[in-house]
Amino acid sequence: MRPAAAGFVEGMDRVLINGRPGHCISPLDRGLHFGDGLFETIACRKGRPRLLSLHLERLVLGCRRLGIRMSDPDELRRQVQALAQDSDASIVKLIVTRGPAPGRGYAPAAAGEATHVAIRYPWPEEDPDAARNGVRVRIAGLRLSENPLLAGMKHTNRLEQVLARSEWQDPQIAEALLFSQSGRLVSGIMSNVFIVRNGQLRTPRIDRCGVAGVMRRVVMREAARAGIDVRECTIRAAELEQAEEVFLTNARIGIWPVRVLGERTLAPGPLTRRLQGLMEPLLEEPVDA
Repeated sequence: MRPAAAGFVEGMDRVLINGRPGHCISPLDRGLHFGDGLFETIACRKGRPRLLSLHLERLVLGCRRLGIRMSDPDELRRQVQALAQDSDASIVKLIVTRGPAPGRGYAPAAAGEATHVAIRYPWPEEDPDAARNGVRVRIAGLRLSENPLLAGMKHTNRLEQVLARSEWQDPQIAEALLFSQSGRLVSGIMSNVFIVRNGQLRTPRIDRCGVAGVMRRVVMREAARAGIDVRECTIRAAELEQAEEVFLTNARIGIWPVRVLGERTLAPGPLTRRLQGLMEPLLEEPVDA
């Protein structure tokens, strides 16, 4: 294996900063100082990004909410497609920050230029049993702060997720579920969560905190198209404990059934299996939206 070049991290195949390979990020960038930015994690298979239009739509909306002047989305689309095209399976992370700060202080410059970073990672090694037989999940001790102004966005300040992930070292545990400070189920650390109760598909409302995931959106869309009753609602611990099925979603994994939740054993249920079947062609032959 060749040594990593200066400015590159081992495991990254390629990095574009403001569209240029080998360019550098300013040490004054507000993304470094304040976490003042957004990101998307885009799964790419057979040289094509999955659901790229939905990722860019969320990014554009987030930049609008934060007042970040991002580049033309079509240019970012071309960059992601270029990074994906010569790899059978990869992950492209797209980061947009508010850009360099002209001086100290939290106040953003009125007309600052955004920084755009696109990074291609190799597809991580996966356990095929995760999708087939399900994964072990714990309940995190950390409780997410509630701030409706940030709810739904995939902003770059992930310190709560970092702290939650540091709670365990057992490699057999794949994920942890997070509740908010008011006792609402929100998501996993790296995933969204769905439960099945009384035959109805439910997912936590993302109105106080959490990320409104692209795969979550697609699962809800495909469920509705198939005539499956799906609802966004408030879910508390008692309802989670009574769930007949639980599964996780994100852009890379698609759907993972939960087979162990804390001390409770579950089995991948019929609704989870049906949704996996509906999603499989969208994951294996990547579609744009």
